[in-house]
Amino acid sequence: MEVIVEHLGAVQFEIKARQHVIASDQPLENGGFDEGMTPPELLLASLGSCAAFYAAAYLRKHKLADRGTSVRVTADKKKDPPRIDDFLISIEVPADLSPQHAAGVERAVHQCLIHNTLLNPPTISIAIKAGAMEDSLR
Repeated sequence: MEVIVEHLGAVQFEIKARQHVIASDQPLENGGFDEGMTPPELLLASLGSCAAFYAAAYLRKHKLADRGTSVRVTADKKKDPPRIDDFLISIEVPADLSPQHAAGVERAVHQCLIHNTLLNPPTISIAIKAGAMEDSLR
């Protein structure tokens, strides 16, 4: 997996994955133009779309209505160190579910790659290529 993030100026970035492009920006009060989600919002979007994928897959597999399934993800900003914590994934499904199917949807969402990544902190390395732009301009 790979994404490429390019700085467009100010606090705007273009994020590319395969043939897809999305914008990341900051709200006006943070010096941005509010033309895209902030990085923390993108994290919530990633978790929410992953949860929605697994919830809908469970519903389809069990021949339950999945169209209209909605997921809301909320989280709080924390300090020391700055981070996002206390995530809540709220799933609304279009039909009534038995307790067994509600538990099944929850089990399915626990299979989400993003959910499991957040529960099991990954290792993160940083590599810096200084002068990369200077070399390409020569």
